[in-house]
Amino acid sequence: MKRVLASPALVIVAMAVLITGCASNVVTDYDAGAAYDSYQTWAFGSSADNRYTSLDGSRVEDAVSKALAVEGMTRTDADSADLLVTYHIDDVDRLDTSGFSYGLGFGRGNFGWGISTAPPVREVKEGQLIVDLVDTATNKVVWRGTSKRYLNQNQSPETREKLINEVVADMFSRYPPGN
Repeated sequence: MKRVLASPALVIVAMAVLITGCASNVVTDYDAGAAYDSYQTWAFGSSADNRYTSLDGSRVEDAVSKALAVEGMTRTDADSADLLVTYHIDDVDRLDTSGFSYGLGFGRGNFGWGISTAPPVREVKEGQLIVDLVDTATNKVVWRGTSKRYLNQNQSPETREKLINEVVADMFSRYPPGN
């Protein structure tokens, strides 16, 4: 029987793919003392800073409505809802270092000299989606989902919608906690 040996570089690449594939796109936080089984109805809470729903806001509301329907929850008016859903998209500043840099070096063995240019860096503004579930009886946030993937201005409407749907579905796959 013939044995096939994998190169160390191939093993490292395979491990990186496995680790990246297991990485989550969202982070959730929750109140461990909340009675999640008692929540049956929900409504969107009002946002004090917006008088109208933005394009991304409509996409978020559609995705949240679908996700909570999958959980078996019923949408109702805000006065009779068990939970109010609020969301916002926070501006996040990120440094983008994509580009090419140059380097030069010489030497042998463990000794040598080198010099290189730094990669180009630019500041990019992106949007991070945050969804809160508020218990209407206590007016406290009992669950929060935060995206680790970002919206940016270069994305097409289709890409933005797909990203929002994926992130919201991932968030609510962790609701209720311990599920």
